Amino acid sequence: MQDEALFPLLSAMAAVYAAEPREEAGRTARLLVEQGPMHLGDRYPNDAVLAEMAAALDASDHPALAAIRAGLHLMPWGDNPVAAQVGAAGDVYVVCTLMGPDGPIPSDDLRMGLFWQRPGTYYPLHAHDADETYVILAGDAEWTAGDDTRLRGAGEAIHHPSLMPHAFHAGDRGFLALWRWSGDVNTHSYTLLPDPKAAVAA
Repeated sequence: MQDEALFPLLSAMAAVYAAEPREEAGRTARLLVEQGPMHLGDRYPNDAVLAEMAAALDASDHPALAAIRAGLHLMPWGDNPVAAQVGAAGDVYVVCTLMGPDGPIPSDDLRMGLFWQRPGTYYPLHAHDADETYVILAGDAEWTAGDDTRLRGAGEAIHHPSLMPHAFHAGDRGFLALWRWSGDVNTHSYTLLPDPKAAVAA
């Protein structure tokens, strides 16, 4: 039986995906509600990072945040499926993986979870085979998706088709987002790309 403490958390995330007009978003919402796990995994041990997240969440009024804020300690922060590919570049963010081939909610063609990028940091251009959608829940970032670079904030959804280069420069509060991969969700294709902005931001 599913842990009752997880129902508000999973339902809040499912509601975000249910509002997105993509078939894979609807399937993600259904899996979250119908096949949510008994236990999401081990909690992230870095309380300083959790405190940074909480500060950003407290400044946002996204409707999903009350349940997510209450459930931060229940989530497996630090479970990054592409840690081997990104190396030190991954130090600017932490990931919570909730769904995927090896995730607590199993799926062969979907991966999803939460992504927190620390205040003022830059995560360089990268690409992968999977289609990807981010939904920003709190904070903001200067967001590059292909040839488009602009400020993105809470409530915005950004879609990256397969192999589109993308990068994020977090604002002063950092940002928290839901992320989802669909289609070919392999991790071996995840590649950091040449990025002149990375040297400036370092």
